[in-house]
Parts: sequence; structure tokens; C-alpha cells
Amino acid sequence: MGWASPPLHSATILWMYFVLPVFAELQRVQHQPKHDGTLNFLVVGDWGRKGKYNQSLVATQMGKMGDILDLDFVVSTGDNFYKSGIKGLNDPNFVQSFSNIYTAKSLRKQWYSVLGNHDYRGNALAQLSPILRRIDRRWFCQRSFILNAGVADFFFIDTTPFINKYFNTSSRHYDWRGVLPREKYIKNLLKDLEEALVKSSARWKIVVGHHAIRSIGHHGDSVELINHLVPLLKANNVDMYINGHDHCLQHISSINSPLLYLTSGGGSKAWRGDVKESDSDVKFFYDGQGFMSVQITETETKFAFYNAFGDRIHHSRVTKSTMHPVS
Repeated sequence: MGWASPPLHSATILWMYFVLPVFAELQRVQHQPKHDGTLNFLVVGDWGRKGKYNQSLVATQMGKMGDILDLDFVVSTGDNFYKSGIKGLNDPNFVQSFSNIYTAKSLRKQWYSVLGNHDYRGNALAQLSPILRRIDRRWFCQRSFILNAGVADFFFIDTTPFINKYFNTSSRHYDWRGVLPREKYIKNLLKDLEEALVKSSARWKIVVGHHAIRSIGHHGDSVELINHLVPLLKANNVDMYINGHDHCLQHISSINSPLLYLTSGGGSKAWRGDVKESDSDVKFFYDGQGFMSVQITETETKFAFYNAFGDRIHHSRVTKSTMHPVS
């Protein structure tokens, strides 16, 4: 999967920057589930370091677990390429950190990805470009989109523009093309998300973003997401919010709703060494590298966390009655 793309002509690049639509509206993608309706996928975040910091080791274990589960796809929770995203469509970091690392046959499925804050430090539009699929056909990355996968609907959300500190510092460059004016972008995104959640009739609703809502890891809770997203998620019976950003693995339950907060940000560099106190209901925390698996049926969702050696270090499940609620 690590073949190189031909050089891109200037006209093609101009098309990407000025013709390719960049907007907050939630685009809709279809993924056909298995014949029995089940859905199996892996989740990894904060990974792109050319195999270093145990990225290759985690990738190997993901491949082994992928064989066991017969994967439908892989979810990436952002910070796909360190330290500053990719520079452009021909940046070798894309192949060196993605195509050349996740080489297992079981991982040659579609990867659905969102941008993280480190991705915004580079050429964000390049990661969003469909031209990258000429290099590796597995790659699919948009700011925000809906993935309809039969028994479950996934709502991938661009969380970086919500975080105030990225706009209050001049020490780093962020590629805000397509985001500014920020207030309008966030307002439209929240409106589109609410409409999509209300319309969804899927058995399971899963929201994916880069930044944690609840976390006891290095970065901690995201106050902006607690204020903007949590009311929408709870009001529309979202089952779980999956994120990266903190380089760890976490399972946190809501105090007053069924909503779960699941962090899978251990794709490479981890071991931060600090843990924050929280009034959240923390079920599991691992300050190290690894990934998560999720298995979904009509009545049950099972998820598990694995370390860089493939050991299952935590697992849990959520069940639903076979009787659908009366609307």
C-alpha cells in the first residue's frame, strides 16, 4: 500500500485549494455492514510518527486483532501526522507514517479520520483532499461527516476549532482556511450536528472527535466541548463519544446519563506520567500505547482496550433491549 503518487501539476493543486468545497456541513458516507448486520472496527489516535514511539508495534497488534475480528473499517481520532501534519499532497510523511506502517492485510480496509490540532499545524486542506486516495485508497478524512453503517450512525466532528487556546496564541501557526470566521463555522456545525442526530434512526449513535470531553489524562476535560456538545449528545441519546488527543486509553461513564466517553489516543508517543483528579466516573485509565476494538450488534456493543503487546487490558459492554422505544 506504500506506492508513490505522480507529481501533481499546479492546476491540480489550484483546483484543490480553490474549487474543492470546504465547509462545516455534515457530508454523508455509506458503509455496507456485514450480511448478519454486525459491525467490527478498531480505533487508534495520535499515531503518525514514522513508526517511532512504538507506533509500529501498535500497528502490528492492530493487524493481529483485525484478523480475529474480520474488520469492517478503522477509525482514526486525529493527530494523524506529527508534529505538524503534512506539508502538502506530496509530503513523504503520509506514506512513511501511514501506508508503510499499517501494512497488515486486515488493516487494508477503509480508514475514517478526523483532523487533530497537530494536523491543523500543517496543510489541513491537503489531508482533506481526495487526491491523497491516489496514494493510498484507504484514506478518507473530512472535517466533519456522517458515516451510515447499518446498525450504527457515526458522527465525525471537527473539534479543534472549538478550543479557545489555539486562537489565543501567536506562537504556533494553524491552517484555519475554511474555518474562519470561527463563530459562524461552529454555529453551522452545531446546527448540522443537531439536525443529523435528530433525524438518525440508527440503533446506535456514536460521535467521534479528536479532543476529549472528559479525561483524567494530560490535557484533561475540554470545557468548550462540555458546554457545546454534551447537551446535544445527551438530548439525542448518543451512546458514546470516542476521541484521542490524550495519549492514553480511557473509559469514563457519565454520572447522569448512559453516554460513555472513550479515549483511544495511544497510537504512538504516550506515557505522560500525570493524572488529573476528576468527579467523573472513571472505569479505566491506561497511560500508555495501544488501541481499541468495538463490536456492534443490534442488541449489544462490546469494546476493549489493548496495549502495544496485544494484551487485552480492559473490556466492557453495553446492551439494549430488542424492543425499540416508542417515539
